[in-house]
Amino acid sequence: MTFWDHLEELRGTIFRSILAICLFSVLGFVFKRALFYVVFRPASPDFFIYRFLGWDFQLDLINVEMAAQFFVHLQAAFGAGLIVAFPYVVWELWKFIAPALYQKEKKSVRAAFLMATVLFYMGVAVGYFLVLPACVQFFLNYSVSDQVSNAITIGSYMSMFTSTVLMIGLAFEFPTVIWLLSKIGVLTREQLRKGRRYALVGVLVIAAIVTPADPLSMLIVAAPLYLLYEIAILLCSKSPASPEESGSAA
Repeated sequence: MTFWDHLEELRGTIFRSILAICLFSVLGFVFKRALFYVVFRPASPDFFIYRFLGWDFQLDLINVEMAAQFFVHLQAAFGAGLIVAFPYVVWELWKFIAPALYQKEKKSVRAAFLMATVLFYMGVAVGYFLVLPACVQFFLNYSVSDQVSNAITIGSYMSMFTSTVLMIGLAFEFPTVIWLLSKIGVLTREQLRKGRRYALVGVLVIAAIVTPADPLSMLIVAAPLYLLYEIAILLCSKSPASPEESGSAA
């Protein structure tokens, strides 16, 4: 294929991926009641994590802008569409990349895409069930003075919801990158073991970026990320792949 043929294939991949996200976003927009039941559940005092930890609070969301609720609806629908369509987007990327790979590389990259999907949903689950409730609890009860009361707007809550859930889902992708780099011979198990201290610093930086300045939320994100790093070490090759191993064409 020529460069322009590859560009045409990439354009089709991007178009189909965006179309899938838009279609699922439309479904999210149409089923508003079910969508916002899921979105507002972590803000409910009877959410299971609050009962389990014994946290007690009352969150009443307010709206202070004319069109805020409509745009929050759009934001929630798009976020839901992106999360639901993620496996299809990964599949489209796989179809685009696969023809250019050797047979051994295909096996590794196919497994990497599968791992990426699983880890993304694991990250979304951690963000939704653990980090977001911890952030809600922390910021709702945080105050610089008794003279200042917290009145949380729906837009503020929605921004925290989307950024927390999606960003942590993406942050959980980094073990996939490490594993794939080891499979193509860029990293080895020994190198990863030597880099544990740097990995710990990197995990803490990632946790600080994807979560607010809340030590509990950072710990909830950092702990599984570092655990995934250790799992990636176990999955990595002990030595780089030899040219003979990666040179057999499909």
